[in-house]
Amino acid sequence: MFFERPDAGETAVLVHVDFHDEQAREDPGEFLELVRSAGAEPATLLTASRQRPDSRTFVGSGKLEELRETLAAHQAELVIFNHSLKPSQERNLERELKCRVLDRTGLILDIFAQRARTHEGKLQVELAQLEYLSTRLIRGWTHLERQKGGIGLRGPGETQLETDRRLLRERIKAIHKRLSKVRSQRDQNRRARSRAEVPSVSLVGYTNAGKSTLFNALTQSDVYAADQLFATLDPTLRRLDIEDVGTVVLADTVGFIRHLPHKLVEAFQATLQEATEATLLVHVIDAADPDRDLNVEQVNLVLNEIGARDVPMLKVMNKIDALGSAPRIERDGEGMPEVVWLSAREGQGLELLHQALSERLANDVLEFPVVLGPEQGKLRAGLHELGAVREEYFDEQGQSVLEVRLPRRDFNQLMAQLGERADTYLPKALREPTEW
Repeated sequence: MFFERPDAGETAVLVHVDFHDEQAREDPGEFLELVRSAGAEPATLLTASRQRPDSRTFVGSGKLEELRETLAAHQAELVIFNHSLKPSQERNLERELKCRVLDRTGLILDIFAQRARTHEGKLQVELAQLEYLSTRLIRGWTHLERQKGGIGLRGPGETQLETDRRLLRERIKAIHKRLSKVRSQRDQNRRARSRAEVPSVSLVGYTNAGKSTLFNALTQSDVYAADQLFATLDPTLRRLDIEDVGTVVLADTVGFIRHLPHKLVEAFQATLQEATEATLLVHVIDAADPDRDLNVEQVNLVLNEIGARDVPMLKVMNKIDALGSAPRIERDGEGMPEVVWLSAREGQGLELLHQALSERLANDVLEFPVVLGPEQGKLRAGLHELGAVREEYFDEQGQSVLEVRLPRRDFNQLMAQLGERADTYLPKALREPTEW
């Protein structure tokens, strides 16, 4: 028989264990940010050092007794571990401590449950939560009847009482079916953009690196941005005009984090697919973060996991105002932009990012003169509307001569709209081989 879960549970005792294995280590500073982002009030942080986790309680008998005394001293009702716990370890700890125990995965899931705003985002979070809870069904679902909210208890448990595994499986199956429709819709939109030859640029990066702030600065949008982990979850797409490229689609995606739960990666596959099928990835990095190299490594691991390893990438070193650095572009051996240093919040270096995007995406730009008579006013108006006319003057015959520069795809689309062939106006050297 399990203890009654309290109505509250926001004051938390935190537990962080340093392991000798570098791969198993977590960052206590990031842990505190996660806890605060979830809305909990950290009472204290207990630290320990172990060779490996205790199979029964993760921390061992000595630290367990210290944890029990700390809970009583701070009158806390919640213990949060900066590590993933096995279901049996979580149950044993709850039985010993007589309070709720939450691990790192459950904490991240709770933050995601708070941040999701769209129908798709809520479905993805619920799927991840239910699959996480399905491994803990051995204790039964009666504890959900006493939930009144709190860290780790938001989401499906508050709104729907599951009574057995069959209902749980049916709900997971239904969510998979609905997300499949979302995925099909996204695929259809991506195919439409591909047919129209519209490049797509996805912002990726470690959580709180400043992706949404940069997104807002580039597109004059009002996507929620805050100095906290996982401030935004739901993907947002906006049009962005780039010189010599035309219109591109810019996508702001979910932030990554060290040891991001695999269930979350799976649940957000439809969202993360924006990154896998992008023309270019813009990896936003917090230049002022002392752990930036580790964060970059973690982002690359997730990109490998979702199949985006081979997508071309442009790095953006953000928050240079905290370093006192000047905006600049670093180039590779072939002279192509590789890293842009800027400050999205202060608006420093944004023009350099536009320049870098133009150079990375504009791989087929036409520059040539067009001679037009009075009867070709629609073509003249179309070129002006595209912003392609650099100079215009009249020749001796009184015809308009336009010096134009624009992406080939924009010129081809304009010609198709007017029902004319592009090679009618292009110099032979600029025509595509199929038109010769």
